[in-house]
Amino acid sequence: MSTLNGLPTHILLVHIVVVFVPLTALALIVCALSPAVARRAGLLLPVLAFVTMACVPLTTEAGEWLEHNVERNDLVRKHAELGDGLLPWVGGLFLLAVAVWWFTRDASTRRISTAMRIGATVLCAVVAVGAVVDVYRIGDSGAKAAWQDALTSSSTEGGDGH
Repeated sequence: MSTLNGLPTHILLVHIVVVFVPLTALALIVCALSPAVARRAGLLLPVLAFVTMACVPLTTEAGEWLEHNVERNDLVRKHAELGDGLLPWVGGLFLLAVAVWWFTRDASTRRISTAMRIGATVLCAVVAVGAVVDVYRIGDSGAKAAWQDALTSSSTEGGDGH
């Protein structure tokens, strides 16, 4: 997949990742904090995490195609390097989403000790925050790579924007 309707596929897929990673992270934290919410969500949480995880390699692959078809510079290289690090974070989101679903799928969660529940919630929060921060860093580097030369010096020096 290189282009879609004349646009690089990467710039289309990246929007799915930018929305789904924070959404999955938030859903994971909420479900880890509240087993009742997790039970109501059912399979939605692991399915959302799986879709999120599946979109990352597609986006990365499309980004690699784009990297080879644009002028390569340090900003593009940095963005590509950062992008390669997202899959472990979303893999962690997926594994934790499956674990939260598994352990909260019925009312038997009362058997899990409070210390284990707190530890699991902290782990979910750490992975969720890590994934969101990584997406932010990747997106920021991508925006810098894409827009570095797009603005004229007059527009960045207080021009009227017309």
